[in-house]
Amino acid sequence: MDATASGTPTIQYHNIPDQPITAIVAASVPTFQRQVRHCFGDSTPGEFPLAANPSIVLHVLTACNLDPQDLAKLEATCSFFRQPANFAPDYELSISELAALDMCQKRAIFKPMTDEERQSLKQRCGGSWKLVLRFLLAGEACCRREKSQAIAGPGHSIAVTSTGVVYSFGSNSSGQLGHGTTEEEWRPRQIRSLQGIRIIQAAAGAGRTMLISDAGRVYAFGKDSFGEAEYGVQGTKLVTTPQPVESLKDIFVVQAAIGNFFTAVLSREGRVYTFSWGKDSKLGHQTEPNDVEPQPLLGALENIPVVQIAAGYCYLLCLACQPSGMSVYSVGCGLGGKLGHGSRTDEKHPRLIEQFQLLNLQPMVVAAGAWHAAVVGRDGRVCTWGWGRYGCLGHGNEECESVPKVVEALGKVKAVHVATGDYTTFVVSDDGDVYSFGCGESASLGHNTVAEGQGNRHANVLSPELVTSLKQVNERVVQISLTNSIYWNAHTFALTESGKLYAFGAGDKGQLGIELVNNQTERGNPERVDIDLN
Repeated sequence: MDATASGTPTIQYHNIPDQPITAIVAASVPTFQRQVRHCFGDSTPGEFPLAANPSIVLHVLTACNLDPQDLAKLEATCSFFRQPANFAPDYELSISELAALDMCQKRAIFKPMTDEERQSLKQRCGGSWKLVLRFLLAGEACCRREKSQAIAGPGHSIAVTSTGVVYSFGSNSSGQLGHGTTEEEWRPRQIRSLQGIRIIQAAAGAGRTMLISDAGRVYAFGKDSFGEAEYGVQGTKLVTTPQPVESLKDIFVVQAAIGNFFTAVLSREGRVYTFSWGKDSKLGHQTEPNDVEPQPLLGALENIPVVQIAAGYCYLLCLACQPSGMSVYSVGCGLGGKLGHGSRTDEKHPRLIEQFQLLNLQPMVVAAGAWHAAVVGRDGRVCTWGWGRYGCLGHGNEECESVPKVVEALGKVKAVHVATGDYTTFVVSDDGDVYSFGCGESASLGHNTVAEGQGNRHANVLSPELVTSLKQVNERVVQISLTNSIYWNAHTFALTESGKLYAFGAGDKGQLGIELVNNQTERGNPERVDIDLN
């Protein structure tokens, strides 16, 4: 999730002190007098000049990028915002609905949709353009869609600039860097075969990479299987340059997530599809590990739009957007309680995690580590659950939690982003500070202020600690990515607001994008990678 605010100033309507609309208008234009009433609804004589200029009101609402909730509050406040505005394209829409539609039309994934597709999405989201806008904004916020991003994969790394140019570096034994070779790269190298294609999302798994373009096309390279184990059979061949996934050509994809036994993709309309791991109906369908046909995720989410997916070692989390609010569903292997339902049983169909309702928490970002999971709520609280080994849940112990539990040690921190790996968790606050906890192996937590060769660089951390080494870069951190694999030593990326990328942790395959000297295999403190992602 992006920790920065929108480039366009946002008017927070709910911050206006409670008072009658007429009082607000009168205060702003005290000399305006008119005998003819322009206000809809209430028959009491009064004045509402805004009603005489609906086109100006619509322009202001759209230009200020009001939040969908604020638009709804406007409708609830005065009938002027509820009545048909008599504007194209739909003369029956209210001013608030038209403003929401106009803002939807600014979104890249909405622009190419046909009228039929737009109406279908509207009904899927709950029958309102305000709900469609909330769905689109939620997806952009939690996935850094169309923004720069860095992915710390298992042994290799992917970096995407804000203009959609892709760089890769690190291990390349399966061609997962996309350069047409199987040679390692120790410095970021642009994937030249993608020239002319704008990439907006990336996902990295063991020996494989997936990229998603702004046109919804998926390009894959590395191992030619969507669901083999990390050290399993590599399939019939290696793909060393990005190739379009033909089985997805009829699906407009906006996100991909790679687990150990399966791959999942999310469509523009919020539908989830999975490849492989259908043995014993693990994901509600029967498929082989090398199956290249996407299968729709059946069950509770068939008619509920999803804005984000996150894949762990053997399970999948889905952040859903419903008229009643945001919710999280889980499916797959339940060992360690990582599905969040209070048990350790498997779920072959998506099941709602009910604990968030009990906590009165609106999930906004989900993260699936190898064996544990985390969520950031709208109010900035962080919840974790699953295997607690090495303190990766941040509760001060190594106990398992089978339902989401608030990380009390972060009670004074308003979180906006969370990232999880193999028994490791990072949290980014709204002011750009970074906290980490869990397994300290490979120095990937960033708590390495001691001099090289001194002190314990690999100590486990049972409760959240401020990553002071990132404070020294004197920039606001907006994204953290860390290795999510049980077979590879972990490395971590920190992306700043200005597009600078810092790396630390394991670098034995070049995955840090930094040259290591004197037989070093890791970097304890964040070091700038020679690439500008903005």
